[in-house]
Amino acid sequence: MNQKAIILIADDDEDDCFLVQSALEACCLVNPTVFVSNGLDLLDYLRKDEEQPVGLILLDLNMPRMDGREALKVLKSDVQLRKIPVVVLTTSKAQRDVDECYELGANCYIAKPDSFEIFNDTISTLVKFWINLSQLPIVRKLRIDD
Repeated sequence: MNQKAIILIADDDEDDCFLVQSALEACCLVNPTVFVSNGLDLLDYLRKDEEQPVGLILLDLNMPRMDGREALKVLKSDVQLRKIPVVVLTTSKAQRDVDECYELGANCYIAKPDSFEIFNDTISTLVKFWINLSQLPIVRKLRIDD
């Protein structure tokens, strides 16, 4: 069980964040969730010394300041952070985006469904697999004095 792991969602669209939060609540998810609106804030959050580990990242591709592709590249090049599963959850259905994300190390790529019902089902399936079924790594961040 991964019920203490934080789900970190990087998405700059407020409506999509609301949909994700609503869908997670409909799953009766007990995990804490944290929302950030760009890749830089995602990386800043991951590098903070937190008690609870981040167990899963839901990553949008098209964000300001640093997009999801750039953030994914940095994440998967970091010895500690690359262990965190990253699910790309984006509106893009372009094959070049799918291919690029997997080449950069994404664990899963999902195009956001248009229907609210299908969106809820998609999030429910994500939670069942990544939180209830999968064994997630525990990522300990190194402190400067370590």
